[in-house]
Amino acid sequence: MPGPQTPASAPAPQRPDIVDVTLQGFRTEVMEESFDRPVLVDFWAPWCGPCKQLTPRLEKIVREARGKVRLAKMNIDEHPQIAQKMGIQSVPAVVAFVQGQMADAFSGAQPESEIKAFIQRLLGPGGVDVEALLAESQALLDAGQVAVAEAGFAQILQNDPENPAALAGLARCGLAQGDSEQAKAILAQIPEKHASNPAVAAARAAFALEEKAGAVGDMALLLARVETAPHDPQARYDLAVALNASGKREAAAQELLVIVKQDRKWNDEAARKLLLEFFDSWGPTDPATRSARRQLSALLFS
Repeated sequence: MPGPQTPASAPAPQRPDIVDVTLQGFRTEVMEESFDRPVLVDFWAPWCGPCKQLTPRLEKIVREARGKVRLAKMNIDEHPQIAQKMGIQSVPAVVAFVQGQMADAFSGAQPESEIKAFIQRLLGPGGVDVEALLAESQALLDAGQVAVAEAGFAQILQNDPENPAALAGLARCGLAQGDSEQAKAILAQIPEKHASNPAVAAARAAFALEEKAGAVGDMALLLARVETAPHDPQARYDLAVALNASGKREAAAQELLVIVKQDRKWNDEAARKLLLEFFDSWGPTDPATRSARRQLSALLFS
């Protein structure tokens, strides 16, 4: 009679990225797992309001990491021993384990950008998704979160010191913080072979516009000049420079479009050329670029 069939080797069960951990499972789910990937332990409690804000953010970011990191959630009301041993006095608190050891920690309901930066530090250079971090840092810069954006660009440069987009981003952070000398020094580091890189072109255009803005004077005086002399192209040109420097892109473009409409060839087509500088600085997908480019085309080819 034939013996029992040996079953084919089954694939190893996939280890989940998000788990609820108990005191009994802490060694396996956290300590041993941390030898394969960083494990974030989220210490929380049902009565904690900020915990209800932080935990969904952690879950979202861990899912986006696609297996590079695990989240282990520990209810301190049910399992207080680990938190007490680590000296955790308030929640939410997150402790990261790497290679069986505590590696880093933070407390409070941190924003997504800070949590992502925290995880990237744990993963190290090999775990950095450069394109994703570039896009995120640029979005943060556009949203005015300059310090967080600067940290993102700097992290990319730690792994790739000549990354032109990251250098350009760092230069734009300097401009946003009013440090044009820092921006100038960073832009000077970028080799000319990267001059056509869109981020580099945009940063250099932004720097040139910043220098122009410093020479045109007070916004209120410029507005008064245009009101009293609406057909003075230089007044409108200077006002456009000042408006752009203050972030009023659509208004700046409209002043230049008026000049093009009134006197297209004024000062060797200076208004059209400045609009092109604006487009380079704003980027091709910016709504102000798209709108003004359509209007400029209509004027030039009408």
